[in-house]
Amino acid sequence: MQHIQTQEEWESEMAVKVLSFVRNEIYLDLRFLDIALSALPYKTDDSIQTFATDGAYLSVSPAQVLRVFKQNAPFLNRLYLHTILHCIFSHLWTAPKDVWSAPARVYLWNIACDIAVEYTIDGMGKPCTRRILSWIREKIYAKLKENNSAVSAAAVYRMLLSCQEEELAKLEREFYTDDHRYWPKRQDSEAKQQAAAENRSKWNKIARQTQMEQESRGRENNEGEDLLKTQLAVTKNRRSYREFLQKFAVLREELRCDPDEFDLNYYTYGLKLYGNLPFIEPMESREVRKIREFVIAIDTSYSTSGELVEQFLEETIGILNQHDSFFSDAKIRILQCDNAVQKETVISSDTDFRRFLETLQLTGGGGTDFRPVFSYVDELIKSGVCKNLSGLLYFTDGRGIYPKKRPDIKTAFVFLDDYDSGTVPPWAIRHRFEANLRK
Repeated sequence: MQHIQTQEEWESEMAVKVLSFVRNEIYLDLRFLDIALSALPYKTDDSIQTFATDGAYLSVSPAQVLRVFKQNAPFLNRLYLHTILHCIFSHLWTAPKDVWSAPARVYLWNIACDIAVEYTIDGMGKPCTRRILSWIREKIYAKLKENNSAVSAAAVYRMLLSCQEEELAKLEREFYTDDHRYWPKRQDSEAKQQAAAENRSKWNKIARQTQMEQESRGRENNEGEDLLKTQLAVTKNRRSYREFLQKFAVLREELRCDPDEFDLNYYTYGLKLYGNLPFIEPMESREVRKIREFVIAIDTSYSTSGELVEQFLEETIGILNQHDSFFSDAKIRILQCDNAVQKETVISSDTDFRRFLETLQLTGGGGTDFRPVFSYVDELIKSGVCKNLSGLLYFTDGRGIYPKKRPDIKTAFVFLDDYDSGTVPPWAIRHRFEANLRK
């Protein structure tokens, strides 16, 4: 007997055709997004009224897709590109740590991500997504351009912290596009966190491929694309800094079940056969690469302000905490120094870190000599205070006296903007703290 297609089946079939049409329209204007546009398989979800993604699937309501396509087809182009850019910019996985301290902060982060994406789409001005700018958009875009060469979600988020509730409500209504309900959350189960890490890795790769594809095309069809190139550079810098910090991780056994070594079938079979005697016990520990002890030295000469130091520390600690990069008994020593070590603060919890930032007052202001920090840390090691030091991170403008010999400690210098690379010794790992990471 021939199957009679139901209304639901027809809607699903037509929705797939509409989404394919939408994707092709975007591709004609933004050919370098080919891989990204095909990276999210469709998934039916009638509980939503727009698009939603978790980085693995694009959740859509077929009935809603058809309704919007009939009434306002160009909006679907913006909606599709909007969701894809969230993934390319890693918005699903890079929320600042303080976002999870309160629902109101999550609300701000969602608005910030939508503004950053819409700013990019409007700035490109492509025919498939072009729209007339509202007064609210013109006003907020002008404000963002005043202080930022590139507009990251983190920069927008910091700006929104000072906004009044009424203004935030207007911004939410203006920029709301897709649904963020499936974005990873800090309280997710371990399985969901693992899936989120895999999705993030996938989109990091897609972002790199997108950037290389865009650069390989040169000036071809790049009207308005310089903005997207700048936005991708912001994402790349944050990603590269994350990878840079992982150089300080050490391998150590941690008390935790290793799912790679644990076969649940054998375990449950033994319990079933003998009642309380599993064939294989789960592994009690596994080797993981994390940070045990760490020193952050802050150059408190006149070139570094409290605002920059706070931004640097927020960025560094936020990235490390976000990826579970610390062992439970980890300690961070923050040293304030110019031509001598002026102050030491030991951080062993997020509460310690927050208290430190709230009361932060830079001590010093003289010339910069890097050598006293290394002497001080050597003494900490010799006296047994530091037993498992992973490395030292020195935040500075780069102008100072460096040690002549390579220290025994793994050391990296994080520099402010342009610095004289010729004065930096060859043994030093180096990274530039980009201006677009600042407040």
